[in-house]
Amino acid sequence: MNDAPKFLNPDVEISKHGLKLPHWQQDGSTYFLTFRLGDSIPHTKLAKWKEERAIWLRVHPRPWSETEEKEYHRRFSNAIETWLDAGEGSCVLGDARAASEVREVLLAKDGERYAHHAFVVMPNHVHSLVSLGPGESLEKLLKIWKGVSSRKINEALSRSGELWQANYFDRMIRDSEHFWNCARYIRRNPSKARLPNHRYFLHESSAVKQALDFKETLKE
Repeated sequence: MNDAPKFLNPDVEISKHGLKLPHWQQDGSTYFLTFRLGDSIPHTKLAKWKEERAIWLRVHPRPWSETEEKEYHRRFSNAIETWLDAGEGSCVLGDARAASEVREVLLAKDGERYAHHAFVVMPNHVHSLVSLGPGESLEKLLKIWKGVSSRKINEALSRSGELWQANYFDRMIRDSEHFWNCARYIRRNPSKARLPNHRYFLHESSAVKQALDFKETLKE
């Protein structure tokens, strides 16, 4: 498949699914994804977050303006990111064996069904910047990634039971600036969370790595 990122097209129909966390998709588009372990956020914090988010959504129904979308992510997405980076829960993915299983699953069909521009496996969550191939859907791919990786991790670590949180967070990439902001976020997430090298795995496509390296040299 063509691995060049495809951004949100306001003139093309957006498919919507999901009730608790609505997901908006366009065929072949590019997304910033976050999926996490089931025990990565304390239930008390999450319950309060859901209550405040429900109130905000009633006041601000979709479609959102760019200002409303930024406010949503500032108030709600950023809270989730902060809690995840706090490193709560079992942090199973901090084990190199578990991180390796996630890496292999995510790259299994890379370049065929999807194109991973970048992803990072953190101790209790995963961020991915990915473009989907024609006809592919996030919910089907996430089901595969979670199902296969869960089985393999349980085998590798001699554990059992549910691993991943059922839902996931996604943002359709609006434009080039949004794309590079997400790529930089993924690269910087381990240092932001103050993780040593052995506690995470970072993957970047050659195009993303070269571009980010170049952008960083310009700031030196």
